[in-house]
Amino acid sequence: MMLMKDKMNNECKHFLLEKLKLLNINTNNKQIEKFHNYMKLLLEWNEKINLTAITDEEEIILKHFVDSLTVLKYINENEKIIDVGTGAGFPGIPIAIMMPNVKITLLDSLNKRINFLNEVIKELDLKNVETIHSRSEDCGKDILYREKFDISIARAVANLSTLSEYLLPFVKIGGKMICMKGSEIEEELKNAQYAIKVLGGKIISRDEFTLPESDIKRNIIIVEKEQYTPKMYPRKAGLPAKDPIAKK
Repeated sequence: MMLMKDKMNNECKHFLLEKLKLLNINTNNKQIEKFHNYMKLLLEWNEKINLTAITDEEEIILKHFVDSLTVLKYINENEKIIDVGTGAGFPGIPIAIMMPNVKITLLDSLNKRINFLNEVIKELDLKNVETIHSRSEDCGKDILYREKFDISIARAVANLSTLSEYLLPFVKIGGKMICMKGSEIEEELKNAQYAIKVLGGKIISRDEFTLPESDIKRNIIIVEKEQYTPKMYPRKAGLPAKDPIAKK
């Protein structure tokens, strides 16, 4: 049984290494080990609280770990990042594992998930990560966090108009918002243009690609913060989702 388990462990590590090589991402044994321990914790905790619908190990590696790391090329050393609606820690924890000099803040509204994330941070000895238990609408008004980050990022959280109201208040002028989306986002992009402008941002790039050796399509939208976000944003909790900013 132990030999079988070791074989599976080695196969998972090799699978991750091969996928990262296809993205031109170099890693070391210590980082690979952290990813493996992260996956074990994720599967253990997932039996107690709902963290992910994906439980196959290779799918976790591709759809969570590798997918999260597709944003590395947009991040510089020593930047300060907030991962909004982080859930089980994606993309924040994979970024933190690969870039120990980047400071990551994980924001989530569910305390059970925050407890899980704190356990991961402790077990993986991630010195560059902190957690906040709050809704983004409330945290985005807090002077400790408002317009204090180089990057705000989110993965599969909300439509782009709503997401902009969650993310842009955290970003300092000259910083950027990174939105990790699936396929078919043309209509969403069009509808979000007005909200992004109102909130002080400007779309500077869209990167469309497929995850390595798969047919899974992804889009990464980069928005630069050009102006301060008006004080009225974000609006009170629930409103950005219920009534996204749009031309009336």
